[in-house]
Amino acid sequence: MSTTADPSPSSGSGSSMGDPLAALGGLPGVADSVDSVRKAVDRVYGHRIMRRRSNEITSEAALRGARGSAALSGADWALEEVRRRSDFSGDGEARTVGAALRLTAEAGQLLSIWRQSPLRVLARLHLVAAADSTDEAGRPRLAGEPVDEPLVELPLPDADEVAGRLEGLSQLIIAGGSAPALVTAAVVHGELLSLRPFGSHNGLVARAAERIVLVGSGLDPKSVCPAEAGYGELGRAAYVAALDGYASGRPEGMAAWIAHCGKAVELGVRESTAVCEALQRGAA
Repeated sequence: MSTTADPSPSSGSGSSMGDPLAALGGLPGVADSVDSVRKAVDRVYGHRIMRRRSNEITSEAALRGARGSAALSGADWALEEVRRRSDFSGDGEARTVGAALRLTAEAGQLLSIWRQSPLRVLARLHLVAAADSTDEAGRPRLAGEPVDEPLVELPLPDADEVAGRLEGLSQLIIAGGSAPALVTAAVVHGELLSLRPFGSHNGLVARAAERIVLVGSGLDPKSVCPAEAGYGELGRAAYVAALDGYASGRPEGMAAWIAHCGKAVELGVRESTAVCEALQRGAA
């Protein structure tokens, strides 16, 4: 939702632009990304194991997604370490992993609220993420308040701009529209990470919000396609480069960000497909 993009879902409410998120779906290459993601998701949902053991796939996808999201926020733990640990109250990395796990669990409880009150959901996500910190949790930052988000080095919008753009994003979500789920999810993710509306945990919150969009849209209703795992696999450098493209507001940059998000979903599908195949072999 950069104010320099055209088309883009920017500048407050975006009411004069009809359906700006759908317009993003017309950017070069975006339709191909949307189609590729849809086919990948359909394949994993068609796996025979999904018909009998989908709850296990969902649980494993949640663990892998939380692990990938935490890695992007600086806590790059092995999957088995995340699986093994029960205490996440130690150092900064442990708290980051704990926050990612809490958000993954919480996101599924907020689906019914998202379309009516996305700002309320974002506040709740931050409250959950920052539960073990001293941050002013659950509210956007005020003028002059610092932001702890070392991965993102984009210029930091001031508090007034943050408030306006959050309201614009909220209005777009409440209004709905015809944009593909991937496009909406990518915009929610990119906008939140560009704005960094909270004093901390913005990356974790942005990725959890993307997860809510993908599940709530019906693209991934059982939450078995952990894009967060895909982002982790693609790496922090690629993630930052793609986000820079989104924040530039240029059509090619935004299209590249959407494509990056699509690739992450497909890699998440690959993770869950591997889990299905392991279960089918009786190896997991």
